[in-house]
Amino acid sequence: MSKWNLIINVGRCENCHNCVIAHRDEHVGNDFPGYAAPAAAVGDSPIRILRRTQGSAPMVETTYLPVMCNHCDDAPCIRYAGDAIRKRDDGLVIIDPVMSYGRTDIVGSCPYGAIVWNDEQQVPQTWIFDAHLLDQGWQRPRCQQVCPTDVFEAVKLDDAAMERMAVAEGLKVHKPELETKPRIWYRGLERWETCFVGGSVSADLTAAVECIEGADVTLSQGGKVLARTVTDGFGDFRFDNLAGDGGAYRVEVSHDHGSAWRDCVLCESVYLGELRLNLLEETKDQDGSRAGQQASPDSQCDRDIMGDLGTERSRRITNVQVPQLPE
Repeated sequence: MSKWNLIINVGRCENCHNCVIAHRDEHVGNDFPGYAAPAAAVGDSPIRILRRTQGSAPMVETTYLPVMCNHCDDAPCIRYAGDAIRKRDDGLVIIDPVMSYGRTDIVGSCPYGAIVWNDEQQVPQTWIFDAHLLDQGWQRPRCQQVCPTDVFEAVKLDDAAMERMAVAEGLKVHKPELETKPRIWYRGLERWETCFVGGSVSADLTAAVECIEGADVTLSQGGKVLARTVTDGFGDFRFDNLAGDGGAYRVEVSHDHGSAWRDCVLCESVYLGELRLNLLEETKDQDGSRAGQQASPDSQCDRDIMGDLGTERSRRITNVQVPQLPE
Protein backbone atom coordinates (compact mmCIF):
# COMPACT_ATOMS: atom_id res chain seq x y z
CA MET A 1 0.00 0.00 0.00
CA SER A 2 1.23 3.49 -0.83
CA LYS A 3 2.05 5.72 2.13
CA TRP A 4 3.01 9.36 2.53
CA ASN A 5 6.63 10.42 2.97
CA LEU A 6 8.23 13.86 3.03
CA ILE A 7 11.68 14.55 1.58
CA ILE A 8 13.50 17.63 2.89
CA ASN A 9 16.39 19.13 0.90
CA VAL A 10 18.61 20.47 3.68
CA GLY A 11 20.91 22.61 1.53
CA ARG A 12 18.00 24.55 0.03
CA CYS A 13 16.48 25.87 3.27
CA GLU A 14 17.15 29.59 3.74
CA ASN A 15 15.27 30.07 7.02
CA CYS A 16 12.46 32.11 5.44
CA HIS A 17 9.89 30.44 7.75
CA ASN A 18 7.23 30.36 5.01
CA CYS A 19 6.42 26.79 6.08
CA VAL A 20 5.85 27.91 9.67
CA ILE A 21 3.68 30.83 8.57
CA ALA A 22 1.64 28.62 6.22
CA HIS A 23 0.96 26.16 9.03
CA ARG A 24 -0.25 28.93 11.30
CA ASP A 25 -2.37 30.37 8.51
CA GLU A 26 -3.98 26.98 7.99
CA HIS A 27 -4.59 26.05 11.63
CA VAL A 28 -4.82 29.11 13.90
CA GLY A 29 -8.51 29.68 14.56
CA ASN A 30 -9.57 26.82 12.26
CA ASP A 31 -11.12 23.65 13.66
CA PHE A 32 -10.72 20.42 11.70
CA PRO A 33 -12.73 17.78 13.61
CA GLY A 34 -11.05 14.41 13.67
CA TYR A 35 -7.74 15.96 12.62
CA ALA A 36 -6.81 18.89 14.86
CA ALA A 37 -8.32 21.51 17.15
CA PRO A 38 -7.68 25.18 16.32
CA ALA A 39 -4.01 26.03 16.86
CA ALA A 40 -3.15 28.60 19.51
CA ALA A 41 -2.50 32.15 18.33
CA VAL A 42 0.48 32.31 20.67
CA GLY A 43 2.69 29.32 21.37
CA ASP A 44 5.23 26.91 19.95
CA SER A 45 4.94 25.89 16.32
CA PRO A 46 4.83 22.18 15.35
CA ILE A 47 7.21 23.11 12.51
CA ARG A 48 10.58 24.44 13.63
CA ILE A 49 13.74 25.52 11.81
CA LEU A 50 16.93 24.53 13.61
CA ARG A 51 20.19 26.34 12.87
CA ARG A 52 23.81 25.22 12.93
CA THR A 53 26.73 27.58 12.23
CA GLN A 54 30.15 26.07 11.55
CA GLY A 55 33.66 27.36 11.01
CA SER A 56 34.92 30.92 11.42
CA ALA A 57 35.42 33.92 9.16
CA PRO A 58 35.97 33.88 6.27
CA MET A 59 34.95 30.20 5.94
CA VAL A 60 31.56 30.06 7.66
CA GLU A 61 28.63 27.77 6.82
CA THR A 62 25.13 28.05 8.27
CA THR A 63 22.74 25.13 7.83
CA TYR A 64 19.01 25.24 8.50
CA LEU A 65 17.12 22.05 9.33
CA PRO A 66 13.30 21.96 9.22
CA VAL A 67 11.93 19.53 11.81
CA MET A 68 8.38 18.40 12.54
CA CYS A 69 6.43 15.25 13.34
CA ASN A 70 8.19 12.32 11.66
CA HIS A 71 5.01 10.22 11.40
CA CYS A 72 7.04 7.26 12.63
CA ASP A 73 5.98 3.71 11.85
CA ASP A 74 7.16 2.69 15.32
CA ALA A 75 6.04 5.85 17.09
CA PRO A 76 6.80 6.05 20.84
CA CYS A 77 3.92 8.49 21.26
CA ILE A 78 1.41 5.88 20.05
CA ARG A 79 2.76 3.25 22.43
CA TYR A 80 2.50 5.77 25.26
CA ALA A 81 -0.81 7.51 24.54
CA GLY A 82 -2.94 4.55 23.52
CA ASP A 83 -6.24 5.51 21.88
CA ALA A 84 -5.39 9.22 21.99
CA ILE A 85 -3.06 8.83 18.98
CA ARG A 86 -3.65 6.67 15.92
CA LYS A 87 -1.66 5.55 12.90
CA ARG A 88 -3.50 5.76 9.59
CA ASP A 89 -3.15 3.23 6.80
CA ASP A 90 -1.43 5.87 4.65
CA GLY A 91 1.34 6.24 7.26
CA LEU A 92 0.21 9.46 8.93
CA VAL A 93 0.04 9.89 12.71
CA ILE A 94 -2.92 11.84 14.11
CA ILE A 95 -3.41 13.01 17.69
CA ASP A 96 -7.14 12.84 18.37
CA PRO A 97 -8.17 16.28 19.69
CA VAL A 98 -10.98 14.77 21.80
CA MET A 99 -9.25 11.71 23.23
CA SER A 100 -6.10 13.70 24.07
CA TYR A 101 -7.87 16.56 25.87
CA GLY A 102 -6.02 17.63 29.01
CA ARG A 103 -3.15 15.18 28.53
CA THR A 104 -0.06 17.31 28.94
CA ASP A 105 1.93 14.12 29.53
CA ILE A 106 1.75 13.21 25.84
CA VAL A 107 4.06 16.13 24.97
CA GLY A 108 7.06 14.39 26.50
CA SER A 109 6.44 11.08 24.74
CA CYS A 110 8.07 12.21 21.48
CA PRO A 111 11.88 11.82 21.51
CA TYR A 112 12.14 14.42 18.73
CA GLY A 113 10.26 17.09 20.69
CA ALA A 114 7.72 17.37 17.86
CA ILE A 115 4.59 17.58 20.05
CA VAL A 116 3.59 20.99 21.43
CA TRP A 117 1.00 21.94 24.03
CA ASN A 118 -1.95 24.11 23.01
CA ASP A 119 -2.81 25.98 26.19
CA GLU A 120 -5.90 27.57 24.65
CA GLN A 121 -7.50 24.26 23.68
CA GLN A 122 -5.80 22.15 26.37
CA VAL A 123 -4.61 19.55 23.86
CA PRO A 124 -1.25 18.27 22.57
CA GLN A 125 -0.70 18.97 18.88
CA THR A 126 1.75 18.20 16.12
CA TRP A 127 2.16 18.65 12.36
CA ILE A 128 -0.51 16.46 10.76
CA PHE A 129 1.01 16.47 7.24
CA ASP A 130 -2.11 18.48 6.32
CA ALA A 131 -4.02 15.20 6.26
CA HIS A 132 -7.33 17.10 6.10
CA LEU A 133 -6.24 18.53 2.74
CA LEU A 134 -4.75 15.31 1.37
CA ASP A 135 -8.04 13.56 2.11
CA GLN A 136 -9.71 16.12 -0.14
CA GLY A 137 -7.42 15.21 -3.03
CA TRP A 138 -4.55 17.62 -2.50
CA GLN A 139 -1.17 16.22 -3.57
CA ARG A 140 1.04 18.56 -1.55
CA PRO A 141 0.96 19.87 2.03
CA ARG A 142 0.98 23.61 2.61
CA CYS A 143 4.69 23.71 3.50
CA GLN A 144 5.57 22.39 0.05
CA GLN A 145 3.21 24.77 -1.71
CA VAL A 146 4.67 27.92 -0.16
CA CYS A 147 8.40 27.07 -0.09
CA PRO A 148 10.24 29.33 -2.59
CA THR A 149 13.34 27.11 -2.74
CA ASP A 150 11.65 23.70 -3.10
CA VAL A 151 12.86 22.35 0.23
CA PHE A 152 9.92 19.96 0.64
CA GLU A 153 8.74 17.11 -1.58
CA ALA A 154 5.80 14.91 -0.59
CA VAL A 155 5.80 11.46 -2.18
CA LYS A 156 3.34 8.60 -1.81
CA LEU A 157 5.00 5.22 -2.36
CA ASP A 158 4.88 1.75 -0.91
CA ASP A 159 7.57 1.04 1.66
CA ALA A 160 9.74 -1.04 -0.66
CA ALA A 161 9.77 1.67 -3.34
CA MET A 162 10.56 4.31 -0.74
CA GLU A 163 13.50 2.28 0.56
CA ARG A 164 14.87 1.91 -2.96
CA MET A 165 14.52 5.65 -3.50
CA ALA A 166 16.30 6.38 -0.22
CA VAL A 167 19.24 4.17 -1.18
CA ALA A 168 19.47 5.51 -4.73
CA GLU A 169 19.35 9.18 -3.67
CA GLY A 170 21.25 8.95 -0.38
CA LEU A 171 18.27 9.96 1.76
CA LYS A 172 18.62 9.70 5.54
CA VAL A 173 16.40 10.06 8.58
CA HIS A 174 17.09 12.35 11.52
CA LYS A 175 18.43 10.60 14.63
CA PRO A 176 18.35 7.03 13.27
CA GLU A 177 19.62 5.75 16.63
CA LEU A 178 16.09 6.24 18.02
CA GLU A 179 14.86 3.44 15.71
CA THR A 180 11.37 4.89 15.29
CA LYS A 181 11.19 4.34 11.50
CA PRO A 182 10.43 7.95 10.51
CA ARG A 183 8.62 8.86 7.29
CA ILE A 184 10.46 12.20 7.03
CA TRP A 185 13.61 11.84 4.93
CA TYR A 186 16.48 14.28 4.46
CA ARG A 187 18.63 14.89 1.41
CA GLY A 188 22.05 16.35 2.30
CA LEU A 189 21.74 15.64 6.02
CA GLU A 190 25.54 15.35 6.24
CA ARG A 191 25.64 19.15 6.29
CA TRP A 192 23.93 18.93 9.67
CA GLU A 193 25.66 15.86 11.06
CA THR A 194 29.30 16.19 9.96
CA CYS A 195 32.15 18.72 10.11
CA PHE A 196 34.68 20.26 7.76
CA VAL A 197 38.32 21.34 7.89
CA GLY A 198 39.36 24.26 5.71
CA GLY A 199 42.07 26.83 5.27
CA SER A 200 43.81 29.25 2.93
CA VAL A 201 47.24 28.81 1.34
CA SER A 202 49.58 31.70 0.54
CA ALA A 203 53.23 32.35 -0.24
CA ASP A 204 55.55 35.32 0.14
CA LEU A 205 56.50 36.01 -3.47
CA THR A 206 58.77 38.69 -4.91
CA ALA A 207 56.59 41.73 -4.40
CA ALA A 208 53.76 40.60 -2.13
CA VAL A 209 52.02 37.76 -0.33
CA GLU A 210 49.83 35.96 -2.86
CA CYS A 211 47.08 33.34 -2.68
CA ILE A 212 48.30 30.06 -4.14
CA GLU A 213 46.05 28.27 -6.61
CA GLY A 214 46.58 24.61 -7.44
CA ALA A 215 48.47 23.62 -4.29
CA ASP A 216 48.13 19.95 -3.35
CA VAL A 217 46.47 19.48 0.04
CA THR A 218 46.34 16.17 1.92
CA LEU A 219 44.25 15.26 4.96
CA SER A 220 45.53 12.40 7.10
CA GLN A 221 44.81 10.78 10.43
CA GLY A 222 47.26 8.57 12.27
CA GLY A 223 49.54 8.54 9.23
CA LYS A 224 46.77 7.33 6.91
CA VAL A 225 45.75 9.59 4.03
CA LEU A 226 41.99 10.18 4.08
CA ALA A 227 41.50 12.68 1.27
CA ARG A 228 43.27 14.93 -1.21
CA THR A 229 42.28 18.18 -2.88
CA VAL A 230 43.78 21.28 -4.53
CA THR A 231 43.37 24.93 -3.63
CA ASP A 232 41.06 27.13 -5.68
CA GLY A 233 41.72 30.53 -7.23
CA PHE A 234 41.57 32.17 -3.80
CA GLY A 235 43.99 29.69 -2.27
CA ASP A 236 41.19 28.05 -0.28
CA PHE A 237 40.69 24.35 0.39
CA ARG A 238 38.11 22.36 2.33
CA PHE A 239 37.51 18.75 3.40
CA ASP A 240 33.86 17.84 4.11
CA ASN A 241 31.90 15.02 5.75
CA LEU A 242 34.26 14.51 8.69
CA ALA A 243 33.19 13.11 12.05
CA GLY A 244 33.29 15.65 14.86
CA ASP A 245 34.33 13.06 17.43
CA GLY A 246 37.49 14.70 18.76
CA GLY A 247 39.77 12.97 16.28
CA ALA A 248 43.23 14.39 15.48
CA TYR A 249 43.95 15.31 11.86
CA ARG A 250 46.94 16.65 9.95
CA VAL A 251 46.71 18.90 6.89
CA GLU A 252 49.76 19.03 4.60
CA VAL A 253 50.23 21.42 1.68
CA SER A 254 52.80 21.19 -1.11
CA HIS A 255 53.49 23.42 -4.10
CA ASP A 256 56.39 24.67 -6.20
CA HIS A 257 56.54 27.66 -3.85
CA GLY A 258 57.02 25.50 -0.76
CA SER A 259 55.15 23.43 1.81
CA ALA A 260 53.28 23.76 5.09
CA TRP A 261 51.38 21.59 7.55
CA ARG A 262 49.06 22.00 10.49
CA ASP A 263 47.43 19.71 13.07
CA CYS A 264 43.93 20.04 14.49
CA VAL A 265 41.50 18.22 16.77
CA LEU A 266 38.01 18.11 15.30
CA CYS A 267 35.01 18.48 17.60
CA GLU A 268 33.34 21.11 15.43
CA SER A 269 34.15 22.42 11.97
CA VAL A 270 37.35 24.44 11.91
CA TYR A 271 38.95 27.03 9.67
CA LEU A 272 42.71 26.70 10.06
CA GLY A 273 43.41 30.20 8.84
CA GLU A 274 46.31 31.06 6.55
CA LEU A 275 48.93 28.41 5.85
CA ARG A 276 52.00 30.30 4.60
CA LEU A 277 54.26 28.18 2.43
CA ASN A 278 57.94 27.91 3.38
CA LEU A 279 60.45 27.64 0.55
CA LEU A 280 62.23 24.34 0.10
CA GLU A 281 65.99 24.72 -0.04
CA GLU A 282 68.22 21.97 -1.36
CA THR A 283 71.14 21.26 0.94
CA LYS A 284 73.90 18.69 0.92
CA ASP A 285 74.10 15.94 3.50
CA GLN A 286 77.43 14.96 5.00
CA ASP A 287 77.79 12.16 2.44
CA GLY A 288 77.39 14.64 -0.41
CA SER A 289 73.90 13.54 -1.45
CA ARG A 290 71.26 16.19 -1.98
CA ALA A 291 68.13 16.31 0.21
CA GLY A 292 65.15 18.62 0.50
CA GLN A 293 65.06 20.67 3.69
CA GLN A 294 62.41 23.09 4.88
CA ALA A 295 64.19 26.35 5.47
CA SER A 296 63.31 28.60 8.38
CA PRO A 297 62.64 32.25 7.50
CA ASP A 298 65.27 33.38 10.01
CA SER A 299 67.86 30.70 9.24
CA GLN A 300 71.59 31.51 9.14
CA CYS A 301 71.47 31.08 5.35
CA ASP A 302 68.88 33.84 5.06
CA ARG A 303 70.90 36.11 7.33
CA ASP A 304 74.05 35.49 5.26
CA ILE A 305 72.22 36.32 2.05
CA MET A 306 70.78 39.49 3.53
CA GLY A 307 74.25 40.38 4.83
CA ASP A 308 75.79 39.91 1.39
CA LEU A 309 73.08 42.04 -0.19
CA GLY A 310 73.66 44.74 2.38
CA THR A 311 77.44 44.70 1.77
CA GLU A 312 76.97 44.87 -2.01
CA ARG A 313 74.49 47.72 -1.63
CA SER A 314 76.96 49.61 0.59
CA ARG A 315 79.76 49.01 -1.92
CA ARG A 316 77.66 50.45 -4.74
CA ILE A 317 76.76 53.51 -2.72
CA THR A 318 80.40 54.04 -1.73
CA ASN A 319 81.61 53.89 -5.35
CA VAL A 320 79.07 56.37 -6.70
CA GLN A 321 80.77 59.39 -8.33
CA VAL A 322 79.00 62.60 -7.37
CA PRO A 323 79.27 65.19 -10.19
CA GLN A 324 80.67 68.63 -9.34
CA LEU A 325 78.32 71.51 -9.92
CA PRO A 326 79.82 74.49 -11.82
CA GLU A 327 80.65 77.52 -9.69
